[in-house]
Amino acid sequence: MRRLARPQPLILILSVIALIALVAVGQYLRLFERGWFNLHTLWQPVNVQSIALDQYQVSVEARVIEGLNKDVSALTYDPVRKSLFTVTNKNAELIELSLDGKILRRVALIGFGDAEAVEFISADTYVVSDEHQQRLIKIHLEEGTTFLDAAEAEQMTLGVHAGGNKGFEGLAYDSVGKRLFVAKERDPMLVYEVQGFPHYNPEKSYSVHVINNPKRDAGMFVRDLSSLQYDERSGHLMALSDESRLILELDIDGRPLSTMSLSKGRQGLQKTVPQAEGIAMDDEGTLYLVSEPNLFYVFKKPTQN
Repeated sequence: MRRLARPQPLILILSVIALIALVAVGQYLRLFERGWFNLHTLWQPVNVQSIALDQYQVSVEARVIEGLNKDVSALTYDPVRKSLFTVTNKNAELIELSLDGKILRRVALIGFGDAEAVEFISADTYVVSDEHQQRLIKIHLEEGTTFLDAAEAEQMTLGVHAGGNKGFEGLAYDSVGKRLFVAKERDPMLVYEVQGFPHYNPEKSYSVHVINNPKRDAGMFVRDLSSLQYDERSGHLMALSDESRLILELDIDGRPLSTMSLSKGRQGLQKTVPQAEGIAMDDEGTLYLVSEPNLFYVFKKPTQN
């Protein structure tokens, strides 16, 4: 009578190792938290205050920004000019774009180091971040400006978690609360709130406060942060992750409300967004996105078309 074959110890060991590896990868990519969020939203009523990122559909996909072959990094909407601004971090430039992705203006940035983000503050006023030195630099742009020198600008250095190439990747501004949100890419992934910079009231003393919200940051089930966008209407913050190919909406308490995938087949995309670097939202709720090296996207809700 033949005996039943016993499982080989090597097979068992390899199976356990494979299981551990799968769990580790899932945790590393934050797949469990993301999956739970997707499942949770299936039976939850729609939050009427949510931006509802999942409803957006691409209307302009991967349009090449003609005349630009450098690495675009970040995006901001200027409600006064009704245009967009981005920066390049190699031979740094500040570049104004039309809402259909055409270059309107180029301004050389001198002494800005590794310019990674730009954010509209008020008419003709913006903040540019220097990733490596963790500087925030306030700039003033006039019609005839052809170059900007960081040495002549108001600036501050945070100096938190300094070192490496995982510094300040995104900026967003709350004009009502006078808060500048600053995203640290990862290791660790954090969002700081800076109050008092840029200095907007010369009659008051210069006082800067920097705070962060560990609970909010821990709830962001993405691998990195590439860009931020603050929505004045809802008070919600949007976080763009290149590695997770996702835009995440957070409410005022830091709870995830909705997501928008940047993968092929989602939101009407024919191809996955290769390396998303910046997002911006205009007054009508239209989302604009840029991807390295020079690709331009527009996303709208069906009711906007």
